[in-house]
Amino acid sequence: MEEVSLVADVGRVKGSSEARRLRAAGKVPGVLYGHGIDPIDVAVGSRELRAALTSDSGLNALISLDVGGKNHLAMARQLQRHPVRRTIDHVDFVVVRRDEIVSAEVPIHLVGEALEVEHANGMVEQSLFSLVVHAKPGDIPNVIEIDISELTIGDAIRVSDLKLPAGATTDVDPEETVVAGQSTRGGAEADDEDGAAAAEPAGAQEG
Repeated sequence: MEEVSLVADVGRVKGSSEARRLRAAGKVPGVLYGHGIDPIDVAVGSRELRAALTSDSGLNALISLDVGGKNHLAMARQLQRHPVRRTIDHVDFVVVRRDEIVSAEVPIHLVGEALEVEHANGMVEQSLFSLVVHAKPGDIPNVIEIDISELTIGDAIRVSDLKLPAGATTDVDPEETVVAGQSTRGGAEADDEDGAAAAEPAGAQEG
């Protein structure tokens, strides 16, 4: 996982009016805590924070946070967003260590085409879009990809079928369905019509 650098201002004043002033100045108020350090009130540039959290690692990016000249390895957690604009209003940075196990929610992406499902006029139904994994910070995958090329109607890919990086685990039920090939009413009616059409010539010959 890539590591991004971010500089934080320290010594900000608490309070809603100060928070509004910081946001108007293009800053996001936050706090850094974890591993026995006293919580430190910080502020980071909104553009820089957005760039850090929209990298390939997304919200699970490892951040080298410069706080008053001292670097802390951290991850952004507990993001508070504006209810309308969806911009980040506040962020908690949690100090992590490279050799500890942390938990992270990793998105699940489908790759490939389920041609057999498409030819049967079926649909691919994804029921799980992310997975909470436990791993060292550097071993957290950016994304979990599932190849659905071999998926057929009635077939399902479960959590136990997912390929996680070495050292990564999950507590999610291994039998939980992630994605399945489902028949649709239109597909079933098409199959019935095809079957009826195939049966007619045989009946006519018998007559």
